[in-house]
Amino acid sequence: MAEIFEKALLMDDAAVKRALTRIAHEIVEKNKGLESVVLIGIQRRGVPMAQRIAKALERIEGQAPSLGVLDITFYRDDLSKLSVHPVVNGTDIPFNINDKTVILIDDVLFTGRTVRAGIEAIFDMGRPAAIQLAIMIDRGHRQLPFRPDYVGKNIPTSNTESIHVELVEIDGCDRVMLCDEVRV
Repeated sequence: MAEIFEKALLMDDAAVKRALTRIAHEIVEKNKGLESVVLIGIQRRGVPMAQRIAKALERIEGQAPSLGVLDITFYRDDLSKLSVHPVVNGTDIPFNINDKTVILIDDVLFTGRTVRAGIEAIFDMGRPAAIQLAIMIDRGHRQLPFRPDYVGKNIPTSNTESIHVELVEIDGCDRVMLCDEVRV
């Protein structure tokens, strides 16, 4: 059994807000506007991140892109290891993704397996012109060859450390913590 101990506060609420605002500005710059851009947040914490980025884009450009929610539960390559009855939060993408630039949004990029599952799910729904990746924290240790287009913060970690992103919509506060896992 492992216990999790908070080791360091990496980002407070102001830093989280700044990172999401910066990501929104970078999206506009890289895509030269929002004409064919859609946002898709990966359940759970990618969803409120996508909602906040959409609001920031609306402030910047005067319009918000279409916003979808993606549950990758059944696309995971470790589904049999998760639970006999995995929790499914639901997918809601009420728009056509064909020929769109899909920006996939999640909280932490680690091995790349969540991104792989997200891309596979998106291709089951259509054929986007491009898929870009926005991440709050890139912690390294990739097992698959993915690199994010937009990053809130790069935090190299050891294999015994973990990153916990907390968002007010789910956790009651905005912060990013570096944690240690200690076997007991």
